[in-house]
Amino acid sequence: MKTQAIDPSDSLVLFADLQQGIIELTRTVPIDRLRKGVKGLAKLAKILGLPIIVSAVAGEDGKPAVITPEIEAAYGKYPIHHRTTANSLLNTEILAAIKDSGRHTLLIAGVATELAVQLPATTAAEQGLRAVLVVDACGGMSERTEQAALARIAQAGATTTSVMTLAGELAGDFRQPTAQAAIGVVFEMAAG
Repeated sequence: MKTQAIDPSDSLVLFADLQQGIIELTRTVPIDRLRKGVKGLAKLAKILGLPIIVSAVAGEDGKPAVITPEIEAAYGKYPIHHRTTANSLLNTEILAAIKDSGRHTLLIAGVATELAVQLPATTAAEQGLRAVLVVDACGGMSERTEQAALARIAQAGATTTSVMTLAGELAGDFRQPTAQAAIGVVFEMAAG
């Protein structure tokens, strides 16, 4: 199987269900490490000018989702796309945002890997989009169920990466300021 380099000019980030009441449910990665991965991915998106789509579900009381603060801290203000299905790509507003971006590679992060990540990844692959799961910005409910989700994602044709790998891959020429900033994300991720 041929692996293609990720093109930042053709990529966007989909953050799914990284909200209060859901993000804390992760059992496959410590919450502080997950938050670090999410912040690193958001920072990398900002540095490289990647659009982001933040997808969430409203609370049971109908109130808007409260998104983990790491995304705004690293990226700045963004709209939240509330949806009524488990799969972000079944939401017409989100699909329109992807189409309007003109980009075809979705870098996907979220909780739970088994649901909010897996479903849009497999749907994207079915729709001819490239789906790349950013594993250190995702959290699952159990090792067993997350492994099942990762296997299904791979079977659908999607791939995986990490924030560190992505930063190194997308950095480009280290002599450029953007590349230096992207490599800074690598060091931030590597720091304890």
